[in-house]
Amino acid sequence: MSGEGNWRERRGDVVRAQAEALARKQAAETERAKEIVAEFVAAMTAAGIAPGPLRARAADGAVRYRTGLRGWYVRRNQAMAVGEDGGFYLMDVPRSARSRLAGVRIAPSDPPLQVGVGARDGESMPLERLLRQRLEAGTDF
Repeated sequence: MSGEGNWRERRGDVVRAQAEALARKQAAETERAKEIVAEFVAAMTAAGIAPGPLRARAADGAVRYRTGLRGWYVRRNQAMAVGEDGGFYLMDVPRSARSRLAGVRIAPSDPPLQVGVGARDGESMPLERLLRQRLEAGTDF
């Protein structure tokens, strides 16, 4: 029995070590993505592209809600935005009659290095490329 107990302990140690390594990797990727977003905000400001009001949207996109945020949409469907505060925002919220009157609060999300993972083919791309495309589009976005 002690052999089985040792195996379980070793297996638990391996699982914990793998989980810690994954957490470190994800934290490093998040920090790099935040740097990319900060560079984007600086570049948009330097290019004179003024931030505009950001509105959240119901999942179907038909209803819009005030957020009190200002920034730039980074997808043409306005599902993602970068705030002038450097926050990365996912703009989809549940439909709500109260929100039509009072608006909504959206908390910033950790930006991913690869946007749209798990989406349809062609919708996934590196964050850096997405933000570069948005910057290059200028005011014609």
